[in-house]
Amino acid sequence: MRKRLAQFRKLNRTPKHKWAMLRNMVTSLIKHERIVTTLPKAKELRHVADTMVTYAKKDNKLYAKQLARRVVREEPIVHKLLEVLGPRYEDRDGGYTRVLKLSKHRHGDGAPMAVIEYVDRPGEIRAARVPKKRKERYFHNLREVLEHAGIQPMDNVSLQEKQR
Repeated sequence: MRKRLAQFRKLNRTPKHKWAMLRNMVTSLIKHERIVTTLPKAKELRHVADTMVTYAKKDNKLYAKQLARRVVREEPIVHKLLEVLGPRYEDRDGGYTRVLKLSKHRHGDGAPMAVIEYVDRPGEIRAARVPKKRKERYFHNLREVLEHAGIQPMDNVSLQEKQR
């Protein structure tokens, strides 16, 4: 019996073929930061892409580069992963990718299509939520900044209007 085993999509391929396809797709995703593919492939690619960004965030950059080279096919893409994507997601704990379903299916076989993209990038389809760490760092002094600029916070203004 199959109980409590990880259930991954086979995508109608042998394991070697599936892994080769995912390596190619993650290389293209890092290069272009948005790709269009079928929905099951995008959902499976999401795990690999998030793992690559987690590697890029490691403190030991040499070890991170070794781990990334096992998956990513091209050397310039490894450098982009470590120098661009790693620092971009330093504040984010996870959820580096977004999968959006497209309304039109593929013309040939009617397969459901999706867009997979990295969040917090220029030109993204939908704006991402601000991570908690970034909120705490930038917005915890907002009241002090407003008072220093001579602007009253909204709660004080609404109280004064109610008193009148």
